[in-house]
Amino acid sequence: MSDIIQFVKNYEDLSTDRGYQFRFHCDMCGNGYMSSYKTSSVAMASSLLRAASSMLGGIFSQVSHGSYEIQRAIGGKAHDDALREAVAEIKHKFKQCSRCGKWVCPQICWNEKRGLCLSCAPDLARETAAAQAQAACEQIREKVQKTDYVADIDVSVEATASCGSCGAAVGASKFCPECGAPNAAKVTCQRCGTKMPASTKFCPECGEKQRPAL
Repeated sequence: MSDIIQFVKNYEDLSTDRGYQFRFHCDMCGNGYMSSYKTSSVAMASSLLRAASSMLGGIFSQVSHGSYEIQRAIGGKAHDDALREAVAEIKHKFKQCSRCGKWVCPQICWNEKRGLCLSCAPDLARETAAAQAQAACEQIREKVQKTDYVADIDVSVEATASCGSCGAAVGASKFCPECGAPNAAKVTCQRCGTKMPASTKFCPECGEKQRPAL
């Protein structure tokens, strides 16, 4: 087969006992083209003999069987000939890179300006656009990391998940935003570290005035 397939590395053989057809794929992206369907002349003759045998009560049954044996005997050559024709039909749809030898589709994987595949000669405009997009994503991540999203949250407050009265989310609020019930959460004195109810104005241990929780 080496004298037949000097072409893409990957192809599909879609042939059956009725005819021959092949699909050839780009060595880079995998896109491909399908060759024209070629009916097997031996298979056609065998079908005609089987049809005649059915109509005439089996008189051609042995001949039909003989045709099947002939098809088995020469199927290899017929298949190779069909493959050779398919390669000749599809080959012009691909371009071969003179640097790496790959056969690639001209629509996606070929650099027309450089006369090489995109693996050997990347398209600078595409690469620039891709690099810019990647750099923008990296800069966005860095900017997000540097942004303070919790500046207004007093992390010294011992937050609770929900209000004890209505079940609404409370967090570090002094009162429930839904029903107004006092939050039973505790806070830490900014001076001595004593734990106390969030509503406490002065620390019972050191007398430090407490900043209101936001």
